[in-house]
Amino acid sequence: MNGPHDLGGAHGLGPVAPEKDEPYFHGEWEKRALGVTLSCGAFGAWTIDESRHARESLPPATYLSASYYEIWTRALETLLKRHGFVSQAELDGGHRLEPGASPKRVLKADMVAAVLAKGGPCDRPVEGLPRFAAGDPVKTKNFNPETHTRLPRYARAKLGRVETVQGFFVFPDDNAHGRGENPQWVYTVVFDGPEIWGEGADPTLTVSIDAWESYLEHV
Repeated sequence: MNGPHDLGGAHGLGPVAPEKDEPYFHGEWEKRALGVTLSCGAFGAWTIDESRHARESLPPATYLSASYYEIWTRALETLLKRHGFVSQAELDGGHRLEPGASPKRVLKADMVAAVLAKGGPCDRPVEGLPRFAAGDPVKTKNFNPETHTRLPRYARAKLGRVETVQGFFVFPDDNAHGRGENPQWVYTVVFDGPEIWGEGADPTLTVSIDAWESYLEHV
């Protein structure tokens, strides 16, 4: 999934310039965008991994020209259409034209605090033993799927070392596409700067990622 979201180290897009004392929201519509997205997610029709993939799948020109919450709302339109809650004609017209799919559950105002406090944990009961241990040298696989993946493009086919065994977690590459949770071991893998960025990179720099077991090979 080499989409517009996967920008690590890409040239020509300008520096990262954090906004000093940035507010949580830049307008009332952003609050509403967050609320609507969370409320629709509570329908139980899609997973967090499918929602991420919907954002990543936006056309690059759309993604790169949109603000953070614009990306959320555009992806939400995709999810609502995909799962039968709304039609394109209804989105274009701004009102309901026919009954849509029924949600499994509805998030009501008095439920919000408890639901947000509970979160959506993605760790699962451990099955089997991890293939790798802290200190192991590893190499990430080199693949370019059209589907969802959490292995960054810049970290493929790179040599690193396992720093930490994090636990057993839902595998997003499958979960985003309705193929089940299929949990795997997850590891924090550390790479030296020159391994990621090449000749001229700061030799004191290290880059860490969390990598699912199937992303890694023994060295």
